[in-house]
Amino acid sequence: MFFIIALIIFAVSILVYINTKKMGRLQEAKLSIIGIALGGILALIQIFTVVPAGTVGVVDFLGSVSSTTLKSGVNIVNPLANVIKFSIKTQELKETMNVPSKEGLSVQLEISLLYSLDPDNASKIYKSVGENYEEIIIVPQFRSVVRGVTSEYEAKALYTESREQLATKMKDQLEKLVGPRGITIESAPMRQIILPAGLTASIEQKLQAEQASQQMQFVLKKEEQEADRKRIEAKGIADFQEIVARGISQNYLQWKGIEATEKLSNSTNAKIVIIGSGKNGLPIILNQ
Repeated sequence: MFFIIALIIFAVSILVYINTKKMGRLQEAKLSIIGIALGGILALIQIFTVVPAGTVGVVDFLGSVSSTTLKSGVNIVNPLANVIKFSIKTQELKETMNVPSKEGLSVQLEISLLYSLDPDNASKIYKSVGENYEEIIIVPQFRSVVRGVTSEYEAKALYTESREQLATKMKDQLEKLVGPRGITIESAPMRQIILPAGLTASIEQKLQAEQASQQMQFVLKKEEQEADRKRIEAKGIADFQEIVARGISQNYLQWKGIEATEKLSNSTNAKIVIIGSGKNGLPIILNQ
């Protein structure tokens, strides 16, 4: 539309220039030259279109949609065509919904969907769905998949480690539905899960009991290891004492006694008095 206006300005300015020049009205002729230049520049600009980074352009010329999408940057297009821009960046869809569980409970779920548009399929999406493809395709399918998946699991599974398994399953199922249309599903993270109050309390109590049981098992295991250590230590001491006892004889003890007596008798720091005879024939030595 703007291109047509620019052409009209350009054509009218040329006619004015010709007429005013014939009539000798030079001042008006100069003004018409400005109009010619302005109209020509405006018409020329319409040949070029800029596609921002992170987007692609779909060319629609009077209802005929080009199968080739325009990449980011400056592109030359038919000035009479309409260029519809589609974002190919990662986009987030946030949903808060009440979903059923396997046992029939209603669970409030806050979940996100991260998705992006395949640039090569932008024209296909435009021709088959339109610019608001998110509301027409993604939102209804996403809600249906979430409710279908949660109905296969008990409510407590949404509250425990199974939530990652649920998110993966949602992603895979949704990808099968919208992937062929050129929409890439990246992930479906669950932001918050609100269970019925009584169920939440029972799940928390169960988790606390499991943690206490694991702690007790750890303590018992530690005590068993300590008991094993003490048994090994006691056995080592007993073995040592048995070995020592086997190596010490009565003759060996008497010999050591004689050696000790001899050393004491040779000492210069003590007076030694031997009285009678000690047990096993060894003398009794007293210090004075």
